[in-house]
Amino acid sequence: MEFRRYADISPYRNAVLDVLLENEVQNNLPLSLAAVSRIRGGADWFLAAVLSDGGRAMLTALCVKPFVMMLYETGNIRNDEALALFARELQRIGYTPRGVMAEPGLARRFADAMCDPGKHSLHFSMFAMRLDNLSAYEKAPGFCRTLDSRDMFFAPYWERAFSEDCRSHVFSIKENVERLKTRLETGTHHIWEDGAPVSQAVHGRDTPNGAVVSGVYTPPHYRGRGYATSVVSELSESLLNHGKKFCCLFADADNPVSRGIYKKLGYYDVCQLDEIRFDMA
Repeated sequence: MEFRRYADISPYRNAVLDVLLENEVQNNLPLSLAAVSRIRGGADWFLAAVLSDGGRAMLTALCVKPFVMMLYETGNIRNDEALALFARELQRIGYTPRGVMAEPGLARRFADAMCDPGKHSLHFSMFAMRLDNLSAYEKAPGFCRTLDSRDMFFAPYWERAFSEDCRSHVFSIKENVERLKTRLETGTHHIWEDGAPVSQAVHGRDTPNGAVVSGVYTPPHYRGRGYATSVVSELSESLLNHGKKFCCLFADADNPVSRGIYKKLGYYDVCQLDEIRFDMA
């Protein structure tokens, strides 16, 4: 068994792609990151795997600062030997991530291996959900359109509010503006309008066979009217109609309302992922 760290994305992708694809929905984020042609800001990327004697990845790891490390045990089969080797090697090279995102059992075991129990805590849990066929639904008043430059007076603030609601990394307004400029060019940011913009959903990234819906947000005073259901439905239907075999998304495990919206459309739970943060001060 061997620990291997990769300086470039191509050899890493060659080593782990087939393993990650075995659970494509669960691994949609590392798969989309592994698909990039080159690493931008290489010092902020950490790519590693634990390989069997035959060269097959048994544990895969990817971290892009300032986010937590994403871990996956091949087939979600517990492998204490691979995890122990990985943790030892991280400690040897002095690399400490701010936390971990993984299947709950793996996340907890890795956290325990990296620091004392009192030095880590569960930040949030979420479900990876998948849609193969869209269910019939009653559309809310209004219509779906793509983001327009005239939306830039509110869209960066919606992005910040979405991140705060999801307890994820909060980008600055300036950073959000730059991210939104890219979406303007690609047409991936969708707005539901009912007299005024009332909800949003984003075609966030792709996997080899699917597409990821993200950034679903409705301002509090517009909630409960079916707007989020409608914009997610329109976006999901468009992605399926354009050749994607499935859509997937992450839903907060502690928010039954949002999960209920997605289940109403035909999304179903694939797995749970936990994010555990480390207190290494």
